Amino acid sequence: MDADHPWDEITLAELRERRSAKWGRYPADVLPAWVAEMDLPLAGPVTAALADLVRRSDTGYMDPFSDRTARAWADFSTRAWGHQVDPSLARVVPDVVRGLETVLAVTAPTGAPVVVDSPSYPPFVDVLAVTGRPMVRVALVRGADQRWVPDLEAVEAAYASGARVHLLCNPHNPTGTVLRVDELLALADLADRYGVLVVADEIHAPLVREGVRFSPFASLDHPVARRAVTLASASKAWNLAGLKCALVLGGADGGADLLAALPTELTLGASLFGQVATEAALEYGGPWLAELRGYLDVGLDRLDELLSEHLPDVRWTRPEGTYLAWLDCRALGLEGDEEVDPATAFLQRGRVALGVGTDFGPQGAGHVRLTAAVPHPLLEEVVRRMASALPHRPR
Repeated sequence: MDADHPWDEITLAELRERRSAKWGRYPADVLPAWVAEMDLPLAGPVTAALADLVRRSDTGYMDPFSDRTARAWADFSTRAWGHQVDPSLARVVPDVVRGLETVLAVTAPTGAPVVVDSPSYPPFVDVLAVTGRPMVRVALVRGADQRWVPDLEAVEAAYASGARVHLLCNPHNPTGTVLRVDELLALADLADRYGVLVVADEIHAPLVREGVRFSPFASLDHPVARRAVTLASASKAWNLAGLKCALVLGGADGGADLLAALPTELTLGASLFGQVATEAALEYGGPWLAELRGYLDVGLDRLDELLSEHLPDVRWTRPEGTYLAWLDCRALGLEGDEEVDPATAFLQRGRVALGVGTDFGPQGAGHVRLTAAVPHPLLEEVVRRMASALPHRPR
């Protein structure tokens, strides 16, 4: 473990000065690890860009006609994955969820089901409810290598039943799976057969682990990929969620028509601060991102050790992308006299807040989601508190 990294010196007292939802939701004696936010410093180029805006009193509206953010993403995509994005087929939006809501409203036929891989990011459910599109949950399954992957037979059944959009989260939240090219192509073949549009949420793409290859869905040599819509943002990799900036990327085939159909007011919730921070991150934040990914790798190694030592009955598969750990806690015996969700037990008995598994769908029963993008000493404290919640452990 890299004990000398300066991020290890960040204290709990410093973090409790933050006003984000992560640190404001629970009482001060609760250690939060529930939401996909990082408890690490901003990248230097991002801090400098934001400070320059404040210094100039440059706090006006974002220019919705500027293509600089789209060009910054296109350049980053080429460097990171060798995938060329056409900046003219990009639209700045406040965040991925808002972009998804509007894309579904103009692409998914009214009444046609939308396929969502499950467990799934909870706001997906809210988006489908708002747009009035029914949801078909298709449960992911563990492959031979214990990775969570799509069940192709179940996917085909959903397509055959009338679904016309597949909301594909890759890298996947909460399991951390990064789908491989052959797995993406298998989905593309099915989508082509049934006329299904793939909408790919790739917000966690910059956060893949060392040795893992991420392939944007739109980069596939496949007609379905040319029609696909991509949702992208720097918000997860550089911790910019509150600054409000993401991108809708139209496909090479039909992307211009899609963007033309999106309402102009869609851009209004995005901010100048988010736009400038995103551009700084993509253009100059590469070294910081490399440092972050190394730090997360060490943290996940440490998490594996800690779980083996303190919670050996927890089952998990190390994430290939994201900083999220999807933990199967069903063997821990947390129920007591009545069935208790493990996140509730960890909160009440251990004073640590984790993502509630059932918020991610019925496949999440008995699971919790842990955010590991924290200083390593705090990660140790999270696991220690979890262990203290076990019935046979002293509190």
